[in-house]
Amino acid sequence: MAEAAAVETSTGCAEVGGSYRAIDKRGLTEESCRKFDYRVGRIDGQLAQIAVYRDASGTVCGHHLRFADKRFRWIGDARRAVLWGRHLWTPSPNIKVVITEGEIDAMTVSQLMDHKWPVVSLPNGANSAASAVAASSDWLEQFESVVLMFDSDEPGQKAAKEAAALLSPGKAKIASLPMKDANECLLAGKGAEVITAFWRATPYRPDGIVPGTELWDVIIRDDDREGLPYPWQALQSMTHGLRKSELVVITAGTGIGKSLVVREIGYHLIQQGETIGYIALEESTKRTALGLMSCHLNRRLHVEKAEEHELRQAFDATVGSGRVYLYDHFGSLESDNLLSKIRFMSRGMGCGWIILDHISIVVSGMEGGDERRVIDQTMTKLRSLTQELGIGMLVVSHLRRPEGRGHEEGAATSLAQLRGSAAIGQLSDIVVGLERDQQSEDERDITAVRVLKNRYTGETGLAGHLLYDQRTGRLRDQDTVRFGSVEDNGAEIPF
Repeated sequence: MAEAAAVETSTGCAEVGGSYRAIDKRGLTEESCRKFDYRVGRIDGQLAQIAVYRDASGTVCGHHLRFADKRFRWIGDARRAVLWGRHLWTPSPNIKVVITEGEIDAMTVSQLMDHKWPVVSLPNGANSAASAVAASSDWLEQFESVVLMFDSDEPGQKAAKEAAALLSPGKAKIASLPMKDANECLLAGKGAEVITAFWRATPYRPDGIVPGTELWDVIIRDDDREGLPYPWQALQSMTHGLRKSELVVITAGTGIGKSLVVREIGYHLIQQGETIGYIALEESTKRTALGLMSCHLNRRLHVEKAEEHELRQAFDATVGSGRVYLYDHFGSLESDNLLSKIRFMSRGMGCGWIILDHISIVVSGMEGGDERRVIDQTMTKLRSLTQELGIGMLVVSHLRRPEGRGHEEGAATSLAQLRGSAAIGQLSDIVVGLERDQQSEDERDITAVRVLKNRYTGETGLAGHLLYDQRTGRLRDQDTVRFGSVEDNGAEIPF
């Protein structure tokens, strides 16, 4: 074994010896090591692999040492080092260049391609990707394209995107390997797949930018835009149903029945075979459970007793069905904590629908907090989460008290009255306002349903009335004539 003497000088680099030889454990030939100036020798009595680095002019500036225990060490001036192997290749607009995370992978890819295509390596792994690519950007831009063949793990792919963003649009491509890195593929007999990954590398584009040419499969896919029906015909006719990836806000004044409305919708979803996550921040999980069970029995269980067998039957059909998940929390809930609970309900428990009652209480416990700002941020995150997870979300929101006649006296609702932040209306797909005169002897049990926003069809306005049955505790359509439930077949009127 050749000895390798290393003496650092004031210029940051010294001559390091060593010899060229095949590295059998890595499947690398002596030819590959010789081409890239990759040596083996002893440094201070310890066996090391030695990668010789050069600066932009091609002058040796340092040596990157790899020891048997996987320790790394630099001799020389690492700050001057450019992409390893860069001095071997002359840029051309007709050829591609490959960048790998490390020297071993660079030699692997080059060897697999018979050393005919330019291959270089980052000087310090994924952490150096952005700085190394930026330092050599003028050189890289002279190639037809730059193929980033980084490790397939999360740090490697993250580094690939960061590096690709530094090059001109369309210049960078990201390769996808079947194993962690190129050398691992070589040792597993998958060298041909590395070559395939080189040729099939996909052009980098920032997250969120989608070419229209890729949308055909999305266009023709039947995604059931009609969704699931609401429990009430009038509201269903105007909105065309509940849909995943949409956020619906139910709003009204105090005591109008917002929680009752979302509970009815939640029960309806359960009966449709859907799995729901229920976050009711103003009541206990027992109260929420009894509310859903009450819908099933058509009895107000929180004020009226029922036999145990009736309770069991209602329990099994609702909260005990395996399709309901409640959050055991009373009072304010910090925004990010709320989002993590929703994410877990969706991904961990399979909830396709989330009911949040209500958003205002999310910030009610914050001392000195800016309610508008926090609700803005929370709504933005909820809207993004709804789209990301593909869930349907129903959010209860309060209204500001209007001048003059209040909502508790039947005043009309409007988007401008949403309490806390305009983002509630702006980021919602559908906003439904509830109006009821609590003091009216004749109409205190009748709730007007008004669609304030309807991104799906644009149709807004009065969407019928709901009648609260004091005996059963249920809400039912009070009138549906406008929506065709009463037929006129042209017969002669007998009066």
